[in-house]
This record gives sequence, C-alpha cells and structure tokens, in this order.
Amino acid sequence: MYLKPPPGVVQPPAAAASIPYSSLVPVALALLAPFLLYFATANSMVSIWNSSETFAHGYVILPISLFLIWRQRAWFSQLPPQPWRPALVLMAGAGAAWLAGRMGDVQVVMQYAFVAMFPLAALALLGPRLAAKFTFPLLFLLFAVPFGEIFVNPLINYTADFTVWAVQMTGIPVLRNGTRFELPTGNWSVVEACSGIRYLISSITLGCLYAYLTYRSNTRRAVFIGLSIVVPIVANWLRAYGIVMIGHLSGMELATGVDHLVYGWLFFGVIMFIMFWIGSYWREDDTAPPAAVPAAAAGAAATGAGNGRPSASLVPMAVAVVALAAVWPAFAAFNDRANHNPEPVALDEPAVAWPLAAAFPDWQVAYMEPDARLARVYQSPQGAPVLMQLLYYRNQDKQKGLISSVNRLAGEKDAFHETASTVRTETAGARTLPLREALLDGPGGPLVVWQVMWVDGHYLAGNVIGKLRQAQGKLQFRGDDGALVAIAAPADDNSEQGVEAARAALRAFLAQNFAAVDAALVAAKGR
Repeated sequence: MYLKPPPGVVQPPAAAASIPYSSLVPVALALLAPFLLYFATANSMVSIWNSSETFAHGYVILPISLFLIWRQRAWFSQLPPQPWRPALVLMAGAGAAWLAGRMGDVQVVMQYAFVAMFPLAALALLGPRLAAKFTFPLLFLLFAVPFGEIFVNPLINYTADFTVWAVQMTGIPVLRNGTRFELPTGNWSVVEACSGIRYLISSITLGCLYAYLTYRSNTRRAVFIGLSIVVPIVANWLRAYGIVMIGHLSGMELATGVDHLVYGWLFFGVIMFIMFWIGSYWREDDTAPPAAVPAAAAGAAATGAGNGRPSASLVPMAVAVVALAAVWPAFAAFNDRANHNPEPVALDEPAVAWPLAAAFPDWQVAYMEPDARLARVYQSPQGAPVLMQLLYYRNQDKQKGLISSVNRLAGEKDAFHETASTVRTETAGARTLPLREALLDGPGGPLVVWQVMWVDGHYLAGNVIGKLRQAQGKLQFRGDDGALVAIAAPADDNSEQGVEAARAALRAFLAQNFAAVDAALVAAKGR
C-alpha cells in the first residue's frame, strides 16, 4: 500500500544507503555548543516565556522544529553533508550582531542573533543543498524569540481609533482623551491587554506553520501568512468594539471584568478556526515528482557518509563553528570587566539660576530606578513653575537601564497618562537639542514634558540611536554612563495657546540653565 506524505513535505528519493547517524555526531555537538556559550541569552528568553503569556508559545517552537526535521530525516541518507565555508562569514555576522546587542543591552537583538546561529551553523556543516531541505524547520526557530512589544503602542492607538469611530457610527456620543474615552454609561481605556498583540503573535506563528504544512506554492503560503497578519488585527478591533457595546448595553455589568478577557480569547479562537477552515479549501495534497539525486551524490552517501564513520571534513568545520561562536561571549566578558565602574555616582545639583518653587503636580517619570536621581521645581522669571528631573545610570543591565521598553513617562496605573508625543528640536545656548515632547493629562490639568537622553556625552531623542551610542561607548571602553533629562511645565489647557505657553517656559529654562545641567552630568561621569 502506498501512503502519500503529508502536504508540504517533498518526498525524498528511495534510500541509497542507511541514514548516516554517526556522520552527524559533529553536527549535533556543534549545534549544542551555542546553548552553553550563550546560556544567559537562552535563559533570558525562557524568563520572558515564564513571565509573559504573550510569549508562552516559545516552549513549543523547538519541539515543533525538531519534529519537522525528523519527518524529513530521509534526506540525510540521500544527500551527504558537504561543509560550506562561506556560511562562517554569516555566522560571524550573527556573532557581531549579538555582541552589538550585548554592548547596547538590547535583548531582542542578542536573542535573534543567538537563534540565527543554529540555521547558519547547519548551513555551514551540511552545505546549501542538504540544509535547503530543512529551511522552514530551521527558520521556524526564530519564532522562539519574544519579539513584538514594539508594536503594542501603535496597536493600542489603532484599536482606540477604530473603537471610537465604530461607537460613533452606532450613534453613541464619545468623548476621547488619548487612548481613554467616555460613553454616557461609563469610562473605557485601551491598554496593553487590549492591543491584540497576543492574538497577532499567535496568529502569525500558527499561520506560518499552517501555510508550510498545507501548501507547496510559495504564492499561496505568502497570501495565507498575509491573512494571518491582517485578520487578527481587524478581529481585535471588532472584539474591542463588541466588548464596549456589551458593556454599554448592559449598563457596565458585563464585559468589564475577567469575562472581558474570556470573550476576547473565545472570539479569537472562533476567528482563527474560520480562517484555517477557509484556507483548507486551497490545500495542496498532491506531491510533485521527487527531484532526482545525481548518481555521484548517491554514491557518496553509500560509500562515504553512510559507512558509519564521520565525514573527514565535518570535524574541522564543527570545530570552526564552535570556535567562531565562542569568540563573541569571550570578548563580551573581557569588555564588561574593562567598562565596569565600581565608583558610586555622585550627581551634584546643577547651578540653576532660577529660584526654587514649591507647587507642582505630583508626577515623576516611571523609569527603572537609577543610580542617582535629582528632582527640583524652579520658578521662571514670568512666574511659571518648571520641574526638572535628572536620572543617572551606571553599570546598566536589564534591571537598571536608561533605555528600556518598560521605561515610560507615566505608568498604566498612574494618575497621569500620555495623550500625545512628538519629536522636536530646540536651541539651548550654542547647542541644538533633539527633544521628545509629550503631553500628559492628569489631576490639575495637562503637562508639557520635554525629555532628552545623554549617552556617551551625546544628547539624543531616539532609543535606537541611543542604544547604538551606548554600544559604541562600551566597545571603545568608555563605560556605559547615561542620563535622562526631563523638564515639565503645566499648561492651562490642551489648546495650542495653552501648550505654547508651557513651551515658552521650558524654552526659557533651556536657554538660561542647560549649560549648568550639562556641566553636572559631565562632572558625574568624570568621577
């Protein structure tokens, strides 16, 4: 009886020799080495899987990848491993990317570079021809990296936009303030749990796996993967609108507690089932005729790789892969010791020309606790209060860092919340400063906040360029000292006139006092 292989699996030719398990021992050892050399990076991924339900699927990625490789294992007996030296260049690039992420303390870069080493090591050890048979199973490992939080804020904003629009189209009046909005029956807020990031990541992962197993046409695979991206986003918008309407029509008795999340997952499950069910109508069950294996390759498998002895060229390549993988963590350990500054931070109060003031709204930035913090309220010559906050960091890590996804101007449970943000450029004496402006709303009215980061002696507004500067400073053995400078002034209201009046106070503070702030930061680094 002839059984067809599952869709998406190309049947290899009839075996020309037994599967050369012993010849793959160097491959297995070389692929195990990165787990030991980059244990801290692997452990950081597991920690996120444990702490975040969004990325809990990471536990099943490796078993699925191994299963997909195992179900096509017959290729190992047909195509002998042929080490490919150019792949070592790619491995070196992955190692350099890991080191750059390590210097800048960017976990997601480190994690992607670490995981990328496995398919690249397989390419170096097996050669392009054999490794190509396992392209998807090897690349599927990248889904183990807990990535996606960068999309949370855009998804929150888009969800809020659609929900408010849909509710208004229903004929219900809505008063919106940022991602919070009010209906006649109650108040709502689109927070991280409502962004749909969990649905999106789960959908993309399942969609890629389904497309690989169900289709052989790359066009069909691309279309289905595209749907797995678009459908959960739109579905989350409809879910948010539905929950708001259920709450509104029930007088805020339903869809406001635990059932809020239960309804969301049930809705997502139904949507995914429908999408996969529709996709099954275009499945490709018939397999194409298997490609012929050249006689030379079959002969090599029978006489060389299949005779129970490791291929003579595999051991040197395995050693090269392990040695190349070991270079980067070794240099990182040396660099850490060289950059570590055991001296405590001494941040002197800047010699600000303005007098101190007493009254200011109770607000402070929600950043990781720094090594030194300074907060003062000053009174401008025109009488407007200006709050200055300085946060200084040294010997940064994932528990204490200037640039982190958890650092925000206001936490989710704070009385203040951010309603708008933009990047602008201002002049402070002879210096041009890139600033990030944010409008916060809270008790007592709105606040206009200007913030700038000081990294390796440079003032920056963007997190990416800040991480690059931090990595450059550490690679050049100048340490990783960094600071946040945040100044804020209250606005009378959210009108352009009210915001511009607050900007005038902040602009005056920079013109008269920024040189003193800069001197205090330089002095702290020099100690």
